[in-house]
This record gives sequence, C-alpha cells and structure tokens, in this order.
Amino acid sequence: MTGFEIAIGIVLIIFSIVIIAIVLLQEGRQSNLGAIQGAADSFLDKGRARTFDALLTKWTKVIAFVFFILVFAGMLITKFLGA
Repeated sequence: MTGFEIAIGIVLIIFSIVIIAIVLLQEGRQSNLGAIQGAADSFLDKGRARTFDALLTKWTKVIAFVFFILVFAGMLITKFLGA
C-alpha cells in the first residue's frame, strides 16, 4: 500500500463516521407522535427544527457524494498504481 492509499482510507473512515453521526442527528419521520403523548412544541421550535433538519439533510448529501467520489478515486488509484 502506498501512502496515498492509506491517506484515502483514513479519510474514508472519517467521512463514514461523520455520515453516521449526521444521520443519527436527523429527526425521524415519525416525530409527530409527540403530540399524541402530550408533548407540545412551540411554533418557533418547530421552525427551528425544520431548518436544522434541512441543513443536516443537505450536509448528508454533500458528504455522501464526496465519500463515493473518494471511494471511486481510491479504486482507480489501487487499480492503476497498485501492484
């Protein structure tokens, strides 16, 4: 393994951990069930949550795209430069 392959591997591990963390931070699709249990949010809290979820969704897409580009680049480097 070359140093470049090791560096790409480390970056991929970091990106995969970040993707997992961002996905876990996102609010679930069944977040409206809190109203059944009596949990009431104010109007401003709901708007803030949507904005934060939109930001997390955007960053999930960006990081996933970069992750797959790095996987593809790592594959090409291994194929053409590896033994």
